[in-house]
Amino acid sequence: MDVLERSHLKVIQAVAREGSLTAAGLRLNLTQPALSHAIRKIENQLGVKVWRREGRSLVLTQAGEWLLSLANRMLPQFELAEKRLEQFGNGERGTLRIGMECHPCYQWLLKVVSPYLERWPKVDVDVRQKFQFGGIGALFSNEIDLVVTPDPLYKPGLKFTPVFDYELVLVVGPQHPLRGEKFISPEQLAGETLITYPVPSERLDIYTQFLQPAGISPRQQKQIETTDIMLVMVAHGRGVTALPGWLVEEYAQRFELSPVKLGKKGIAKQIFLGCRDTDDDIFYLQDFIRFAASHH
Repeated sequence: MDVLERSHLKVIQAVAREGSLTAAGLRLNLTQPALSHAIRKIENQLGVKVWRREGRSLVLTQAGEWLLSLANRMLPQFELAEKRLEQFGNGERGTLRIGMECHPCYQWLLKVVSPYLERWPKVDVDVRQKFQFGGIGALFSNEIDLVVTPDPLYKPGLKFTPVFDYELVLVVGPQHPLRGEKFISPEQLAGETLITYPVPSERLDIYTQFLQPAGISPRQQKQIETTDIMLVMVAHGRGVTALPGWLVEEYAQRFELSPVKLGKKGIAKQIFLGCRDTDDDIFYLQDFIRFAASHH
């Protein structure tokens, strides 16, 4: 068996992702005959069947599935290494890839990114929300450089810096009967329609820190992706939602909304920026963390 090459992994990943030789060939800038030849060459070089044909489709064998898993882990590492070398050669030129595990934090991030780009004219910013294995997994696999999260998961090799505190509040519309209450109990949400972002309930503080400990569920849950539409729905009496207090203040003039404390003590939260320990020497990344902590 010959040596496994990076090009082999690229072909395996492209065919698996695209689902057809034609689409995979376009991604790899290869004609379909050239890609078919590359596939035969890979199997001959490695001495193992990587694909089997089912009708017109190519399906990965057990060995192929293992190689695809390897490709998904290793190819981002190669890309990162090449980008890092390019940055060293160009004098801190690169892309800061930020992963978001906090839907409402986009408004805050916009305020930070704009002046940050002024400070670092050779650095671009890319923001990602969807990851194969969550934000922490994306850090470990080098899909992203920073994760914005309200729920840090402390693991060896990662560090988290708190950048600001906030209170999670219930948001109600102008005609809602809970408007004006000093605080509410979980039981008062049993008959409500709760509007949330499209994430599992185990990742929503309104459930984990307020409703579930009391054994309460809302009458109905609606999932909406964008903050603006969520708040329009709340303002028109279609339900209630839970958001950071600072965000409600920003939207209060656009929509007639009122925040209500969740329980007598409220729900206090923090936003953290997480990064890899090994990235301490990337100056523009560390500066973003310091800059973000001073702008909220």
